[in-house]
Amino acid sequence: MPAAPSNAPKPARLGAGLVDPRSLMAIRSLEFRARVVVEGFWRGLHRSPYHGFSAEFTEYRQYSAGDDTRYLDWRLYARSDRFYLKRFEDETNLRCHLVVDRSRSMAYASAGVSKWDYARTLAATLAWFLHGQGDAVGLVCFDDQLREYLPPRHRRGQTRQLMLALEAPVEGRATDVGAPLRRLAELARRRGLIIVLSDLLAPLADWERSLARLTVAGHEVIVIQILDPNEVAFRFDRPALFQDLESGRELYVEPGVWRPRYQAGLEAHLREAAAVCQRLGAAFQRVVTDQPLELVLAAFLRDHRRRGRLIRRRETAPPAP
Repeated sequence: MPAAPSNAPKPARLGAGLVDPRSLMAIRSLEFRARVVVEGFWRGLHRSPYHGFSAEFTEYRQYSAGDDTRYLDWRLYARSDRFYLKRFEDETNLRCHLVVDRSRSMAYASAGVSKWDYARTLAATLAWFLHGQGDAVGLVCFDDQLREYLPPRHRRGQTRQLMLALEAPVEGRATDVGAPLRRLAELARRRGLIIVLSDLLAPLADWERSLARLTVAGHEVIVIQILDPNEVAFRFDRPALFQDLESGRELYVEPGVWRPRYQAGLEAHLREAAAVCQRLGAAFQRVVTDQPLELVLAAFLRDHRRRGRLIRRRETAPPAP
């Protein structure tokens, strides 16, 4: 990881040392953004044992006198100035696909942070975190079709290639999550982790069928829905002309008249997105672009570890008599 440029802006921090997303997006380098988030996450651990992400080990715990020092994590010591031990489960490294929505609806930004900037920064953060643990990370970018595919690898230069792919602008006139996931099901022959980052503002029927192909094939799937604060709360007071970023369609809206109808339709769509994941056994997390990324990373890791334990327990449970 190259050092941050001397003129890089210093990100503003909120309470508990969290980074303000608007300040974070002022940093031009995706790699530096990812480093800021991950290092902030480590600092926030304090004395709590960190429960890890990789399939290579399931958790860290603090060192106690008499522990085998061969398993000390010296990189974590350099970050936190405290000793932690890796606790191993198996020796198979994780293979992860980051699936990122690059359609034009992701360009929307009401408070200085677009959904696309938030999604690609989160993808960069997860890639940086996983690569640092020795895991293989790949990338899929899509709009109404698969636009970019970088197979999961753990080698020198892989994270740099991934960051460069995430620098591309949003494109495409429509969002179709189903078709790219069908193609990914064909490409991802080995079981692994698939993380979908999208606003999911598209019909869900085809998406559910495609998601089912991945879960049936044995992949662990985590869906992170990314929304703008105005999309969630409809914070508009004056009549205005709205334009669909993907279709170009324009509609004159009187907020007082349309707000109840909009909120009812959105809530139904959001409930269905969460229900699809629940039916298929996929994890679901909804975030808003004013939420610090350290909190998203922490929730994501806790959920993955909990689900991993449930999966291992299910696989090792004795057969019913």
